[in-house]
Amino acid sequence: MSLFSDNIRYLRSQKNISQEKLADELLISRGAYVKYESGRSEAPYALLQRIAHYYHISIDLLLSVDVRKVPVEDLLQLAGNRILLPITVDKDGENIIEVIPHKAKAGYTSGYSDPEFIEKLQQISLPFLRAGKYRAFPVSGDSMPPHKDGSFIVGRYVEQLGDVMDGRTYVLLTKSEGIVYKRLNRNGNNRLMLQSNNSFYKPYEIRVSEVLEIWEYACSIETTEFEADDLSFDSIRGMFLELRNEIRKTKI
Repeated sequence: MSLFSDNIRYLRSQKNISQEKLADELLISRGAYVKYESGRSEAPYALLQRIAHYYHISIDLLLSVDVRKVPVEDLLQLAGNRILLPITVDKDGENIIEVIPHKAKAGYTSGYSDPEFIEKLQQISLPFLRAGKYRAFPVSGDSMPPHKDGSFIVGRYVEQLGDVMDGRTYVLLTKSEGIVYKRLNRNGNNRLMLQSNNSFYKPYEIRVSEVLEIWEYACSIETTEFEADDLSFDSIRGMFLELRNEIRKTKI
Protein backbone atom coordinates (compact mmCIF):
# COMPACT_ATOMS: atom_id res chain seq x y z
CA MET A 1 0.00 0.00 0.00
CA SER A 2 1.10 3.58 -0.65
CA LEU A 3 0.12 6.98 0.72
CA PHE A 4 -1.55 7.72 -2.60
CA SER A 5 -3.66 4.55 -2.51
CA ASP A 6 -4.63 5.23 1.12
CA ASN A 7 -5.63 8.77 0.16
CA ILE A 8 -7.83 7.91 -2.80
CA ARG A 9 -9.53 5.12 -0.85
CA TYR A 10 -10.25 7.55 2.02
CA LEU A 11 -11.47 10.31 -0.30
CA ARG A 12 -13.78 7.91 -2.11
CA SER A 13 -15.25 6.76 1.20
CA GLN A 14 -15.85 10.39 2.20
CA LYS A 15 -17.83 10.93 -0.99
CA ASN A 16 -19.65 7.63 -0.48
CA ILE A 17 -19.16 6.67 -4.13
CA SER A 18 -18.57 3.16 -5.49
CA GLN A 19 -15.37 2.13 -7.25
CA GLU A 20 -17.32 1.48 -10.45
CA LYS A 21 -18.98 4.89 -10.51
CA LEU A 22 -15.73 6.70 -9.68
CA ALA A 23 -13.91 4.78 -12.42
CA ASP A 24 -16.58 5.97 -14.87
CA GLU A 25 -16.04 9.55 -13.72
CA LEU A 26 -12.28 9.15 -14.28
CA LEU A 27 -12.77 7.54 -17.71
CA ILE A 28 -11.06 4.28 -16.78
CA SER A 29 -12.22 0.73 -16.08
CA ARG A 30 -13.11 -0.44 -12.59
CA GLY A 31 -10.36 -3.06 -12.80
CA ALA A 32 -7.74 -0.40 -13.49
CA TYR A 33 -9.00 1.78 -10.64
CA VAL A 34 -8.93 -1.11 -8.16
CA LYS A 35 -5.21 -1.57 -8.87
CA TYR A 36 -4.50 2.08 -8.01
CA GLU A 37 -6.53 1.95 -4.81
CA SER A 38 -4.86 -1.30 -3.73
CA GLY A 39 -1.39 0.06 -4.49
CA ARG A 40 -0.63 -2.57 -7.14
CA SER A 41 -0.19 0.03 -9.93
CA GLU A 42 1.02 3.62 -10.13
CA ALA A 43 -1.33 6.11 -11.74
CA PRO A 44 -0.06 7.98 -14.84
CA TYR A 45 0.16 11.77 -14.69
CA ALA A 46 -2.98 12.35 -16.81
CA LEU A 47 -5.01 10.25 -14.38
CA LEU A 48 -3.48 12.00 -11.37
CA GLN A 49 -4.71 15.28 -12.85
CA ARG A 50 -8.24 13.93 -13.25
CA ILE A 51 -8.30 12.57 -9.69
CA ALA A 52 -6.96 15.86 -8.29
CA HIS A 53 -9.59 17.89 -10.14
CA TYR A 54 -12.34 15.48 -9.11
CA TYR A 55 -11.53 15.96 -5.41
CA HIS A 56 -10.49 19.65 -5.79
CA ILE A 57 -7.09 19.16 -4.19
CA SER A 58 -3.55 19.23 -5.56
CA ILE A 59 -1.50 16.33 -6.87
CA ASP A 60 1.14 17.16 -4.22
CA LEU A 61 -1.43 16.62 -1.51
CA LEU A 62 -2.52 13.29 -3.00
CA LEU A 63 1.04 11.97 -3.22
CA SER A 64 2.80 13.35 -0.16
CA VAL A 65 0.32 14.11 2.64
CA ASP A 66 -2.00 11.89 4.66
CA VAL A 67 -5.28 13.63 3.78
CA ARG A 68 -6.96 12.05 6.79
CA LYS A 69 -5.02 14.59 8.87
CA VAL A 70 -5.93 17.61 6.70
CA PRO A 71 -9.39 19.30 6.72
CA VAL A 72 -9.69 19.04 2.94
CA GLU A 73 -13.15 20.59 2.88
CA ASP A 74 -11.74 23.80 4.39
CA LEU A 75 -8.90 24.28 1.90
CA LEU A 76 -9.06 27.43 -0.21
CA GLN A 77 -10.19 26.55 -3.72
CA LEU A 78 -7.38 27.99 -5.86
CA ALA A 79 -6.68 27.82 -9.57
CA GLY A 80 -4.94 24.59 -10.52
CA ASN A 81 -5.89 23.01 -7.17
CA ARG A 82 -2.90 24.64 -5.46
CA ILE A 83 -2.32 23.76 -1.82
CA LEU A 84 -2.97 26.38 0.81
CA LEU A 85 -3.75 25.40 4.37
CA PRO A 86 -7.23 26.26 5.61
CA ILE A 87 -8.13 29.62 7.09
CA THR A 88 -8.03 29.04 10.83
CA VAL A 89 -9.24 31.15 13.73
CA ASP A 90 -8.48 31.27 17.45
CA LYS A 91 -10.99 30.70 20.27
CA ASP A 92 -12.28 34.28 19.84
CA GLY A 93 -12.85 33.86 16.12
CA GLU A 94 -9.88 36.00 15.07
CA ASN A 95 -7.81 35.02 12.01
CA ILE A 96 -4.62 33.17 12.87
CA ILE A 97 -1.41 34.50 11.27
CA GLU A 98 1.35 32.02 10.53
CA VAL A 99 4.72 33.61 11.26
CA ILE A 100 7.73 32.70 9.13
CA PRO A 101 10.84 33.37 11.27
CA HIS A 102 14.08 34.61 9.74
CA LYS A 103 15.71 31.20 10.23
CA ALA A 104 12.93 29.54 8.19
CA LYS A 105 12.91 32.12 5.41
CA ALA A 106 15.12 30.12 3.06
CA GLY A 107 13.14 26.94 3.64
CA TYR A 108 9.82 28.58 2.80
CA THR A 109 10.53 28.40 -0.95
CA SER A 110 10.33 24.62 -0.81
CA GLY A 111 8.01 24.32 2.19
CA TYR A 112 5.27 26.80 1.30
CA SER A 113 3.05 24.01 -0.07
CA ASP A 114 3.95 21.45 2.61
CA PRO A 115 1.22 21.29 5.29
CA GLU A 116 3.64 19.80 7.82
CA PHE A 117 6.07 22.72 7.32
CA ILE A 118 3.30 25.29 7.72
CA GLU A 119 1.78 23.58 10.76
CA LYS A 120 5.09 23.94 12.63
CA LEU A 121 5.16 27.74 12.21
CA GLN A 122 4.39 29.97 15.18
CA GLN A 123 0.95 31.57 15.16
CA ILE A 124 -0.45 34.89 16.33
CA SER A 125 -3.73 36.76 15.83
CA LEU A 126 -4.57 40.44 15.39
CA PRO A 127 -8.17 41.56 16.02
CA PHE A 128 -8.32 44.33 13.40
CA LEU A 129 -7.63 42.23 10.27
CA ARG A 130 -10.49 41.58 7.87
CA ALA A 131 -11.42 38.12 6.63
CA GLY A 132 -8.70 36.33 4.67
CA LYS A 133 -5.63 34.11 4.84
CA TYR A 134 -2.63 35.77 6.50
CA ARG A 135 1.07 35.08 6.95
CA ALA A 136 3.86 37.20 8.44
CA PHE A 137 7.12 37.43 6.47
CA PRO A 138 10.52 38.63 7.74
CA VAL A 139 12.06 41.78 6.27
CA SER A 140 15.74 41.95 5.37
CA GLY A 141 17.90 44.70 3.90
CA ASP A 142 17.19 48.41 3.52
CA SER A 143 15.30 48.50 0.23
CA MET A 144 11.84 49.08 1.75
CA PRO A 145 12.04 51.81 4.41
CA PRO A 146 10.71 52.45 6.98
CA HIS A 147 10.82 48.65 7.48
CA LYS A 148 14.19 47.37 8.69
CA ASP A 149 15.89 44.07 9.45
CA GLY A 150 13.94 42.23 12.11
CA SER A 151 10.57 43.62 11.03
CA PHE A 152 7.70 41.49 9.76
CA ILE A 153 5.20 42.23 7.00
CA VAL A 154 1.79 40.66 7.54
CA GLY A 155 0.34 39.78 4.14
CA ARG A 156 -3.16 38.80 3.04
CA TYR A 157 -3.17 36.08 0.38
CA VAL A 158 -4.01 37.24 -3.17
CA GLU A 159 -5.79 34.54 -5.15
CA GLN A 160 -5.74 36.21 -8.59
CA LEU A 161 -3.20 38.42 -10.34
CA GLY A 162 -6.06 40.70 -11.42
CA ASP A 163 -6.51 41.69 -7.77
CA VAL A 164 -3.03 43.26 -7.66
CA MET A 165 -3.25 47.06 -7.57
CA ASP A 166 -0.49 49.13 -9.18
CA GLY A 167 1.60 51.10 -6.72
CA ARG A 168 0.73 48.97 -3.69
CA THR A 169 3.24 46.83 -1.78
CA TYR A 170 3.19 43.03 -1.75
CA VAL A 171 5.21 40.10 -0.48
CA LEU A 172 6.09 37.76 -3.34
CA LEU A 173 7.40 34.23 -3.27
CA THR A 174 9.40 33.74 -6.46
CA LYS A 175 11.25 30.76 -7.90
CA SER A 176 14.55 32.60 -8.26
CA GLU A 177 14.67 35.00 -5.29
CA GLY A 178 12.52 33.39 -2.65
CA ILE A 179 10.68 35.94 -0.48
CA VAL A 180 10.77 39.58 -1.63
CA TYR A 181 8.78 42.61 -0.47
CA LYS A 182 8.31 45.26 -3.16
CA ARG A 183 5.96 47.83 -4.67
CA LEU A 184 4.29 46.30 -7.72
CA ASN A 185 3.14 47.49 -11.12
CA ARG A 186 1.72 45.23 -13.80
CA ASN A 187 3.98 45.78 -16.80
CA GLY A 188 2.24 44.01 -19.67
CA ASN A 189 0.27 40.77 -19.67
CA ASN A 190 2.95 38.46 -18.30
CA ARG A 191 5.34 40.70 -16.38
CA LEU A 192 5.50 42.56 -13.09
CA MET A 193 7.66 45.58 -12.29
CA LEU A 194 9.14 45.42 -8.79
CA GLN A 195 10.16 48.71 -7.21
CA SER A 196 11.85 49.48 -3.89
CA ASN A 197 10.94 52.37 -1.59
CA ASN A 198 14.66 53.14 -1.43
CA SER A 199 15.49 54.88 -4.73
CA PHE A 200 19.07 53.57 -4.49
CA TYR A 201 17.76 50.23 -5.77
CA LYS A 202 16.67 50.15 -9.39
CA PRO A 203 13.28 48.66 -10.38
CA TYR A 204 13.35 45.34 -12.19
CA GLU A 205 10.95 43.06 -14.05
CA ILE A 206 10.00 39.46 -13.46
CA ARG A 207 7.75 37.12 -15.40
CA VAL A 208 4.43 36.21 -13.82
CA SER A 209 5.39 32.56 -14.30
CA GLU A 210 8.21 33.13 -11.77
CA VAL A 211 5.74 34.03 -9.03
CA LEU A 212 4.53 31.26 -6.71
CA GLU A 213 2.53 33.38 -4.24
CA ILE A 214 1.47 37.01 -3.76
CA TRP A 215 0.50 38.47 -0.37
CA GLU A 216 -0.95 41.97 -0.11
CA TYR A 217 0.41 44.24 2.65
CA ALA A 218 -1.98 44.23 5.60
CA CYS A 219 0.17 45.62 8.41
CA SER A 220 3.70 45.44 9.78
CA ILE A 221 5.26 44.40 13.07
CA GLU A 222 8.36 46.36 14.04
CA THR A 223 10.71 44.68 16.49
CA THR A 224 13.14 47.59 17.01
CA GLU A 225 12.55 51.18 18.04
CA PHE A 226 12.70 53.79 15.26
CA GLU A 227 15.92 55.78 15.17
CA ALA A 228 16.23 58.84 12.96
CA ASP A 229 19.20 58.92 10.58
CA ASP A 230 22.11 61.00 11.77
CA LEU A 231 22.39 63.78 9.15
CA SER A 232 24.53 66.19 11.14
CA PHE A 233 27.42 68.01 9.43
CA ASP A 234 30.02 65.77 11.09
CA SER A 235 28.15 62.64 10.05
CA ILE A 236 27.85 63.72 6.41
CA ARG A 237 31.48 64.85 6.34
CA GLY A 238 32.55 61.46 7.70
CA MET A 239 30.57 59.61 5.04
CA PHE A 240 32.19 61.66 2.25
CA LEU A 241 35.67 61.08 3.66
CA GLU A 242 35.00 57.35 3.85
CA LEU A 243 33.68 57.36 0.28
CA ARG A 244 36.75 59.27 -0.93
CA ASN A 245 39.05 56.72 0.70
CA GLU A 246 37.15 53.87 -0.95
CA ILE A 247 37.47 55.55 -4.37
CA ARG A 248 41.19 56.03 -3.87
CA LYS A 249 41.62 52.36 -3.04
CA THR A 250 39.90 51.29 -6.25
CA LYS A 251 42.31 53.43 -8.28
CA ILE A 252 45.43 51.86 -6.79
